[in-house]
Amino acid sequence: METAAIILAAGAGTRMKSKKPKVVHEVLGRPLVRWVVEAAKEAGTDRVVTVVGHMRDQVIPLVEGDTEVVVQEAQRGTADAVLAAADALAGFDGAVVVLSGDSPLIQPETIRQMAALREEHNAAVIVLTMELENPFGYGRIVRDGAGEVARIVEQKDASPEEAATTECNSGVYCFDACALFDALSQVNSDNAQGEFYLTDVLAISRAAGRPVLAYKTSDAEQCLGVNSRGQLAEAARVMQRRINDAHMAAGVTMWDPATAYIGPEVEIAPDVELLPNVMLLGKTTIGEDSVVGPDSRLTDTRVGRGCRIDETVAVEALIDDGATCGPRAYLRPAAHLCEGAKAGTHVEIKKSTIGKGSKVPHLSYIGDTTMGSGVNVGAGSITCNYDGVHKHKTVIGKDAFIGSDTMMVAPAQIGDGALVAAGSVITEPVPADALGLGRARQVNIEGWAADYRRRLHEDDEV
Repeated sequence: METAAIILAAGAGTRMKSKKPKVVHEVLGRPLVRWVVEAAKEAGTDRVVTVVGHMRDQVIPLVEGDTEVVVQEAQRGTADAVLAAADALAGFDGAVVVLSGDSPLIQPETIRQMAALREEHNAAVIVLTMELENPFGYGRIVRDGAGEVARIVEQKDASPEEAATTECNSGVYCFDACALFDALSQVNSDNAQGEFYLTDVLAISRAAGRPVLAYKTSDAEQCLGVNSRGQLAEAARVMQRRINDAHMAAGVTMWDPATAYIGPEVEIAPDVELLPNVMLLGKTTIGEDSVVGPDSRLTDTRVGRGCRIDETVAVEALIDDGATCGPRAYLRPAAHLCEGAKAGTHVEIKKSTIGKGSKVPHLSYIGDTTMGSGVNVGAGSITCNYDGVHKHKTVIGKDAFIGSDTMMVAPAQIGDGALVAAGSVITEPVPADALGLGRARQVNIEGWAADYRRRLHEDDEV
């Protein structure tokens, strides 16, 4: 039987105290709502419908393209939100899983098991439930004598006896599509909140003689909803542990997993070593035998085999096999360190290729540059690539040597095997194997310093 998912992402999330909608906030670099979309897709759902509403201009770009987007014009409760998807799913005759866009920890396997259980028992509804030591704020599960779900009672509507129940509603359901949309037309807002509760569908389904069952999970963490900054941090901790455990099981060493933050799309080969305080985000990949950290952040960066990345920030960079970075290096977009190249201490590289075995060891800026193999760039050297209006390219040939404190004013060309004297300002091409020298001639004035000090002391005595 086909399965569709409805993801509820229309709420304001006022407890977040944020100028952006709750579901846009991120866990390990991925928006909350995208975690839920990906879980639904991994579970094998045939269709995904996302219900948006509050500040939907920020939410729609995150879900359009691979989900069907519908709008809940006014936020009048969960039943009204699900009803907003009725037209999109008109004629659909399968199972409908309802997920919360602020619950990023839901597991795909749980979704699959709920759908299978619903089909096995031809149930109207399967409710995902959990046991909580402190159930305050959650809807309580009230079962009948046969163990089926009699009703779900919200916190504000619960009697003292019902409030003492520890089995709680997760907010995740699997419905028979026909039973769901038939029942939604019968839901009213006669409750403490004055809202249309999706939970009322359960009582309506029972009255129609259809089974309403619970699937109790032993992993209550996956039901954690994010309604505050504190809960956002807790969700991040849980997801961090899941991801890190999976990488370590696959052969990755982490000195301190609590300080390793790895995004869901990151790929790490076996025998990689992650030192403390590492962030790997986006589509970053790390090749085998590389060491990353401490204190490094790589985003959408590809690292080859046997690299050493120390105190480095890299964004959309390419680091080939055996290259080294840091400490305190910054690789900006389109930086490419070829095999065995080095970007050392306090080096910034932008939109440049550093050739095989070439070295930029310390205190330099290289931008908009193509550098050949075997080049050495002395400390404090920069490419002056911006004239205030346009960017210009620098080309440095293979085996060139750039002396310390050199300014290469682009467009600049330095030929193969050329040597540039320290302290030079290079404004003209340097031919292959030539010496480029562009600095003022040194002048020594004998006795000037001693005379200067004498005059200073005389001034002090006055």
